[in-house]
Amino acid sequence: MNLNKAFLIGRLTRDPESRALPSGQSVSSFGLATNRIWVNPETNEKQEQTEFHNIVAFGKLADICNQYLTKGSLVMIEGRLQTRSWQGQNGETKYRTEIVAERLQMGPKMAQKKEEVATETAEPETEKLEEIQVEEEPPADEIKTEDIPF
Repeated sequence: MNLNKAFLIGRLTRDPESRALPSGQSVSSFGLATNRIWVNPETNEKQEQTEFHNIVAFGKLADICNQYLTKGSLVMIEGRLQTRSWQGQNGETKYRTEIVAERLQMGPKMAQKKEEVATETAEPETEKLEEIQVEEEPPADEIKTEDIPF
């Protein structure tokens, strides 16, 4: 059994770039930055490391990326790793590893620009949460053996 799956949560490093394949299918590509934070056990200092990833989306997912994502957007990407190769201008073979997005979940909306917030006079509407009904199963001791069909 094999598995090629990647989950990333990070922020876009640039606006998505869109193009179309010769078949007409849309393609979107963008960069994603993820951070790793840890405490150095020797010095007890907080340290941070940033990794940069290349993301590619196809079809409807590419259209969604182009429409809703911008530089700085928080996003979760689920996809697979893929390495492609091509011949450079000097004949050298070049490689690029990227994540082909299969699913996308957008983070919270970006804060409004400061000037928009300053000119707003109306109070923001509070979001009404829909109540979720939970159906509980009866306790196991209430099941009667004569109710069992076999």
